[in-house]
Amino acid sequence: MPLTLPPVDRNQLVATRRDLHQYPELGFEETRTATLAAERLKSLGYDVKSGVGKTGVVAVRPGGPGDGRRCVLLRADMDALPVEETNDVPYRSRHAGKMHACGHDGHVAVGLEVARRLAAARLGGTVKLAFQPAEEISHGAQAMIADGVLDAPKVDAAFGIHLWNDLPVGTVGVMPGAIMASVDEFDITIRGRGGHAAAPHQTVDPVLTAAHVVTALQSLVARRRNPFEEGVVSVTQVNAGHAFNVIPGRADLRGTVRTFGGKFWDDAPSLVEETAQGIAAAFGARAEVRYRRLSGPLVNDERMAALMAEVAAQVVGKDNVKSGVRTMGGEDMSYFLQKVPGCFAFVGSGPKTGKAAPHHSAGFDIDEESLVIGAELMSRVAVRYLEA
Repeated sequence: MPLTLPPVDRNQLVATRRDLHQYPELGFEETRTATLAAERLKSLGYDVKSGVGKTGVVAVRPGGPGDGRRCVLLRADMDALPVEETNDVPYRSRHAGKMHACGHDGHVAVGLEVARRLAAARLGGTVKLAFQPAEEISHGAQAMIADGVLDAPKVDAAFGIHLWNDLPVGTVGVMPGAIMASVDEFDITIRGRGGHAAAPHQTVDPVLTAAHVVTALQSLVARRRNPFEEGVVSVTQVNAGHAFNVIPGRADLRGTVRTFGGKFWDDAPSLVEETAQGIAAAFGARAEVRYRRLSGPLVNDERMAALMAEVAAQVVGKDNVKSGVRTMGGEDMSYFLQKVPGCFAFVGSGPKTGKAAPHHSAGFDIDEESLVIGAELMSRVAVRYLEA
């Protein structure tokens, strides 16, 4: 006989999301959010551990699998962004310069509602919920894994969602394979020789050198990447000098490389290094390159994606399940999916007509009906996986 869960409590879902929205906290600072989650989970009867991965919270439903039954991990990220909100809404952020501009407040609310619905259910395995810090700086998943979130009990599969303003509410995007990009960060310091702006021949101009480095880095995608492999190179910060009549001795660049894996991902660190060093040398300057990999591509397991797509069709209808939804944005959920099979889906949170404010923008907001869909999807996925 199919398991019947209690209905989604839309009022509580919205109230929780709006409360969290008013008190955003940046990565590894999510103390209020974590405390709220931990207290709510304890009241539902879960075994709760706080301080996992610094500020993360892990909840396990008692009676879990010492007997070898499967364990499913449901993940929700908690952190906000350093953005000043411009929305004129009653639940506007009360923390200056901080905002839930990516929907993580909704992810936490959904996770807590899923926990409530599953608390008393008789399942064929264990549900483990991970409320994760610091997704935006790509360190939270690693921190939780290092603290044993995938152990005791051992996790067999992991699922997550992202409320997604690029899709209208009432739709779900899910597909197998790489759906979100790797996130690499680079910093380049160009060291030249400063001097008077009226006598550039007496200097080694790091500003001019930096401009050529920026142009050359853009050519990596056009000329050093297989066109059948996706890739983005973006220089996002350029800093140099303090006076209009002085050529400085130094210029600094910062940016990111995004891929779905493949040879361009393998080669990117050396390509950025060689390009910066070569251009700098041509101008008589020196380049110092620091290249960091923050997270790899997020790759959905084929079987888990099929399971999630089937459940999504039950929730929103087959015609509203969209394949081919991918983004060059990154997600450290990728670290969980490198360790265990699983799936990450996009739950449409934009308006049914017209355009939504983009993620990470000061005017970001969601259609709150997406919370109901997210809670239904994640609840049913957990049940379906454990009962399969």
